[in-house]
Amino acid sequence: MCLSQGNRANPCVTSRAKSCTECIRVNKDCSFCTDENFKQSRCDFRENLVRYGCSKHNIVFMQKETLTLKEFRIDTSLKRTQVTPQQMSVKLRAGEEANFQMDVFEPLESPLDLYILMDFSYSMSDDLDNLKKMGQQLAKFLRELTDNYTIGFGKFVDKVSAPQTDMRPERLREPWSNADPPFSFKNVIRLTHNIDDFSKELMTERISGNLDAPEGGFDAILQAAVCKDIGWREDSTHLLVFSTESAFHYEADGANVLAGILRRNDEQCHLNVAGTYTFDTKQDYPSVPTLVRLLGQRNIIPIFAVTNHSYDYYEKLHKYFPISEIGRLQEDSSNIVELIRTAFERIRSKMDIRADYTPKALKTEITSMKYEKTETGSFQVVRGEVGTFDVRVKAHEHVGDIPVCDLPEKDRKGFIHLKPSSFSNKLEIDASVICDACPCEQQTELTSARCDFHGDFVCGQCVCHLGWQGDMCNCSTSSSTDNAACIRPGEEEPCSGRGLCLCGKCQCYSEHLTQQFEGTYCEYDNLQCPRTSGFLCNDRGRCYLGQCMCESGWQGPGCECPTSNETCLSNNGMICNGRGNCQCGRCICENPNLYVGPTCEVSYSLGFQLACENIRSCVQCKAWRTGEKKGKNCTGCPFDIKKVDELQKDGDINTICSFQDEEDDCIYHFTEENPSTGGNRTVLVQNKKECPARSFLWLIPLLILLMLLLGLLLLLCWKFCACCRACLALLPCCARGRTVGFKEDHYLLRQSLMSSDHLDTPMVCTGNLKGGDAVHWKINNNVHKQGFSSLALNPKDMITYGLSLRLARLFTQNLAKPDSREHQQLQKEVEENLNEIYRTIPGAHKFKQTRFRLQPNSGKRQDHTIVDTVLTAPRSSKNDIVKVTEKHVSQEAFNDLKVAPGYYTVISDQDAHGMVEFQEGVDLVDVRVPLFIRDDDDDEKQLQVEATDVPVGTARIGRRLVNITIIKEQAKSIISFLEPAYSYSRFDKLAKIPVGREILENGKSQITLRTRDHTAQEGKDYIFTESDLIFLPGEKRKEIQVPLLELTEIDAFLNNRQQKQFIVDLIDPKFGAKTGKYSQTIVTIDDPEAVDGIASMTGLGQLPVSPRSRLGAPLNPNAQALNSRKIRFNWLPPPGKVAGYKVKYWIQGDPESEAHLLDSKVPSAELTNLYPYCDYEMQSCAYTAMDEGPYSEVVHCRTLEEVPSEPGRLAFNVVSSTVTQLSWAEPAETNGLITAYEVTYGLVNEENRKHRF
Repeated sequence: MCLSQGNRANPCVTSRAKSCTECIRVNKDCSFCTDENFKQSRCDFRENLVRYGCSKHNIVFMQKETLTLKEFRIDTSLKRTQVTPQQMSVKLRAGEEANFQMDVFEPLESPLDLYILMDFSYSMSDDLDNLKKMGQQLAKFLRELTDNYTIGFGKFVDKVSAPQTDMRPERLREPWSNADPPFSFKNVIRLTHNIDDFSKELMTERISGNLDAPEGGFDAILQAAVCKDIGWREDSTHLLVFSTESAFHYEADGANVLAGILRRNDEQCHLNVAGTYTFDTKQDYPSVPTLVRLLGQRNIIPIFAVTNHSYDYYEKLHKYFPISEIGRLQEDSSNIVELIRTAFERIRSKMDIRADYTPKALKTEITSMKYEKTETGSFQVVRGEVGTFDVRVKAHEHVGDIPVCDLPEKDRKGFIHLKPSSFSNKLEIDASVICDACPCEQQTELTSARCDFHGDFVCGQCVCHLGWQGDMCNCSTSSSTDNAACIRPGEEEPCSGRGLCLCGKCQCYSEHLTQQFEGTYCEYDNLQCPRTSGFLCNDRGRCYLGQCMCESGWQGPGCECPTSNETCLSNNGMICNGRGNCQCGRCICENPNLYVGPTCEVSYSLGFQLACENIRSCVQCKAWRTGEKKGKNCTGCPFDIKKVDELQKDGDINTICSFQDEEDDCIYHFTEENPSTGGNRTVLVQNKKECPARSFLWLIPLLILLMLLLGLLLLLCWKFCACCRACLALLPCCARGRTVGFKEDHYLLRQSLMSSDHLDTPMVCTGNLKGGDAVHWKINNNVHKQGFSSLALNPKDMITYGLSLRLARLFTQNLAKPDSREHQQLQKEVEENLNEIYRTIPGAHKFKQTRFRLQPNSGKRQDHTIVDTVLTAPRSSKNDIVKVTEKHVSQEAFNDLKVAPGYYTVISDQDAHGMVEFQEGVDLVDVRVPLFIRDDDDDEKQLQVEATDVPVGTARIGRRLVNITIIKEQAKSIISFLEPAYSYSRFDKLAKIPVGREILENGKSQITLRTRDHTAQEGKDYIFTESDLIFLPGEKRKEIQVPLLELTEIDAFLNNRQQKQFIVDLIDPKFGAKTGKYSQTIVTIDDPEAVDGIASMTGLGQLPVSPRSRLGAPLNPNAQALNSRKIRFNWLPPPGKVAGYKVKYWIQGDPESEAHLLDSKVPSAELTNLYPYCDYEMQSCAYTAMDEGPYSEVVHCRTLEEVPSEPGRLAFNVVSSTVTQLSWAEPAETNGLITAYEVTYGLVNEENRKHRF
C-alpha cells in the first residue's frame, strides 16, 4: 500500500473508501481497481494501481469532457457584434478545470440606442429649457457616431406619496406655477430615428415637483430597463443617460407613514398605456445590486450626468457597474451633449464579459493575454478587430464544508452564459460536475456465489451482508470465537482492548468522530502522534499508525521541521551567517551570548549591549581603579586589559562599548579582542577618557543671586504696577498675545498630481512679533486605521531614519551637484561628525545618502544650507535618536559641525518629529512634513500633523492639528522593465536596459531607478547608478545605462566562476505613474572565458534570462474566520525554494481587480480590517527573487457576525388617541442576520418608566 506519492500524502489510500463511487469522489486523481484478485488498496492513484498489477481495463477512472456543440466563424464584414463558439458542453470532476478560448468581435460602427432619463423636479427647470434647444445638436452628434441610431426620452420625479410628495390637493394638481402634477416615471418618447418628432414632443414638456431632496430615479431606471415599450433593439449598443442634480432613494426608503413599509420591488414592468409607472405607491425602490444585475442582463450601459451637488453620490454609485461613466453637468445642463460624447468615447474602448447563472459548484474566470483589465474589471479593447479571451471553468471540491457531490443537482449543473457587455450574442455552456456512480455498480451480483452467498459482488469485491465478514464473506460474526489471531504478542487482551475480534481480524472502535483506533491489533490511535504548538503533526500532516505522514516540504517526528534551509539564510546569502548550523529550520548559533539574531547575526540592541554591561565594572576596576569593584583587587574578572591609543571599528557597525565613569563624569571606551575565539580573553581599552570641559563652580552662587533679584523685581512690578502687562510685553522674552499654529486644518492631495514625497505645510504666528519661538511638531501615518500602532512592530528591526538639520553656512549651487568638490568635502565633514555623535546609539550604522538643499519660507535663515541624510538603526532607538538630535541642536554643534538652532527633523518608517523656529518679525514658516508614500497604501489614507509644544518662547499654540488626506487614483501610465532579467558581457562596458511605458492618459511621467548589489559588488563589478527617468507626453520607451567594470586580475587569475548579478529597481513613481509587471530586473554580468590564454567572446549581447524552473501554486488553501473582522488564510508551500508569498483577497462579487494585496514570508496570513458578516474570496502565490508562480485556487470564507448599526429613517403615524404606528428602515450595516428588533418607548418627561416590546 502506497501512503504517499513522492512527497505528497496519498488521499486515495488514506480515505479508506469502501466503494468505487466513494473512491472517485475523494480526489480528481483517484481511480478504483475492479480486479477481484487484486490484494492491494483498490482506491489509489492510477499509476500505483498499474504498478501493483491491476490491468488498465479493470481500472475505473472518470475523465472530464469538453465538447464544442455550435461554432460559426466570425464574419468581420457584418456590422454587428459576434461571439464564437456559441454552444459548448463541459463535464468536470471535483477539482478539475477546463480551459478554452472565446473570440469576440465588435465592429467599428454599430447600431446605437440612446435613452435620456431626466429629473423633472422643479430645480431642473433651466436644464429642461436648454435640453429643448439641443435637439439638432443631439442629432448631429448621433450621426457622427452611426447612421443607424434611435433616441428616446423619459422623465422622473418621485413616489406620489408622503413624505416624498406634498399630498395637499392643490399641490397634487400643480406643485409649482406652470408645472405638471407629480409622478414617479413616465416614458415620454419611445426610441425613434425621427429626430424632428423627438424635438417637437420635447418642446411640449413641463416641469413638475416633489418635497424631499432625494429623487426616485431608481424606479425610473428599472422601468426603462425591463419595459419593452422603451424600444430597445436586439443588436444595438444601449446607452441610458441619467441626468439629475439630486441624490437618490434606494431600497428600504419606501416607508410611507400612511401605508406602512412597502413590499419589495418585483423587478417587473408596470407602465400603463400612457407610459406612466403605476406601481410607485405599491412597491419599494430597487436596490443597487438589482439595478447592476438587470442593466447587465439587458446590455444597458448607464451614463450619469450629474451636477456638483450630487457628484460624490454618483461617483461611488457608478463604480458598482462593470461599465459605466460619470460626467459633471453644468448647473443648466448646457454641456450635456459634450458630456455624452466624452463618456461614449471612453465606453467604446471597454468591454465587460460576465458569466451569468454559474452554478455554486463551479467557477468561471475570463482573462486575456492581449487586453488589460481596468479597475472595474472590464477589458480595454480595440473595436474592429477580433479579440481572443481565455475562459477557465473550474469545479470546486467543496462549497463551504460541503463536498460538491452532496449539493443539490441545481447547484452542480446548469447553463452558464458568457456574454460581453452591449452584446445580444453569447456563449452558452452546458456545465456540470461529474458525480455519477461507477458503471460497475450498475452490474451488482446479488447474493453472489463468489461471496459464499452471504454478500453481493460489486466492482470486483464482496460487500458482505449483515453478520458476515471476510474477503469472501465466509465468516459469521456471531459464531466466530477464534481470538488468537487478534492478540498482539506480549499482550493478553484481544485487539489491545480497543476493538472486537471478528473472523480473526480486529474491528477497531471509534471513540468519537475525531478519535479512531487503527492497526492490525488496534494498537494505534489517530491522536497519539507528536504535537507542535498544540497542533497534531503541526497541522502539516496526518497521523496514521502512530506516525505523522508529513506533507510536502515538512519533516520530523511531528512535521515540525521544514525540509529546506531557506529560513536559515541570512541577508548575505549564507546559512546562519556562517556562525552556526541550521537544524529544523532554525539556526543553532556557535556563540549564543553574542550572536542572538534569528540567523546568528550580531544583535547590537541586545546581545552586544549585554556583553558590554557584563564586563563594564571589571574594565573600570582594572583600567582606572574605579567603580563598584574598586578596592576588591578586581575579583571575578577573567580577562586581561590592554590599553591602546585608538580603538578600531568593525566596518559600518558600532562594536565599541562606551560608558560614563561616575567618579569623574568622563566617558571611557573599550572593546573585546576577537570575542568568537577561545582561550584567554583580552579587552582593549582606549588610553584617553573623554572628559567635559572644566566647570566654573564659582559662577553658580552668583547666578542664583541674580535670578533671585530678577524674580523679586518682577514680583514687585506685578504687585504695584497697573501697566505691568504692557511693560512686560515690550520685553523680547515676555511678549504677550502671540499665537502660533497651522494655517489650514486639512489638505486633500491626489497622488497622481504629486511631484514629491513631502508637503510644505505653512505655520503662522499672529500677535506681537517681538521675540522668537521654537515649535515642536510630529506627524503620524495611517491614522485612519483603527488600532494601528507602530508599537506592534518588532523593536529589533533595522529601519532607516531620515535626519534633516540647518547648517550654519550659506547655500551655494555647487552643493546641489553631487559630483562637485564642495559637495563632497561638506558631505565628508557632515558624515564624520554625525557618526561620532550617534555612535552611542546601540546598533547604529554610518550615515549615508547625504544631500543638501534650501528650505523656502523658513524665516531669516532660509538661505542657509539644509542637510538631509540617512541613518540605519534599530526601531527601538527612535526616542534616543530624537533626544540626541534635540540636545545637539540646542548646543548648535555636532562635534565640529556647526548648526543653526531651532530646526531639525527625524523621520522613522511610520512617524516623524521635528522643530521649526519663528525668528523675531517672522509670521510664516513652512513645516516640511513627510507623506510616507508607499505602494501598499490604502486608496484613501489619513495623516495627522500636530504642533505639540513651544519649548523656546512664550507663544501659545492656536490651530494645533492639520489632517492630510491622500487619494490614490487610476494610473495615467504604467512603467516597467520589459524583461525580468538581462545578461551582458563585460566587453559591452555598458548594460543598456530598456524601460517601457504604457500610456493610459497622455502626459508627463517620472520614476527613479537605483542599482543594488546581489552577487555582484558596486565599485568592483559595476558602478552604482541612480537617476530620474522622465517620459515626456507620447514617449513610450527609455534606455538606462549602467557602466560595467573590467574583471580584476585576481578574479581572472583565480578563474572566479561565481555568477555576478546586480539588481535595478524602479521606485518613487510620480505624475500618476505606477510600476508595472517588472518593477525590478536582475542583470547578469557574463565574464569572458579564457581559451588558450585568449578571452572568449561568448555571452556577448543582451539575452533575457528566464528562471530555471517555475514554482507551482500553493497547495490545499483554506481559510477560517477568527472574528467579525479577521480571517486566517493558510496553505501548504509548493515544491521548490520559495522566497515569500503574495496574498490577494476581495469581497465576493467584486471584480478581482479591486483585490487587496499582502506579502507574507510564511505559508499563512491574517486578513484584518474586514467587513462583518461578509463573504470574501482569496488566493495566494509563491515567488522567488526571479519570478512568481501561479495563484492557488480561490477560497471562500465569511466573517462572523457583529452588532448591527442603528435603524434609520424612524417615522410615526398617529392612528388614534391611544395608537401610534411606528416604522423604520433596516440598519445601514446589518452585520449579520437580523432576528428581531427591540423597541423602547416612554413619556417625554418620564425618564424611569420605559416599556419594551
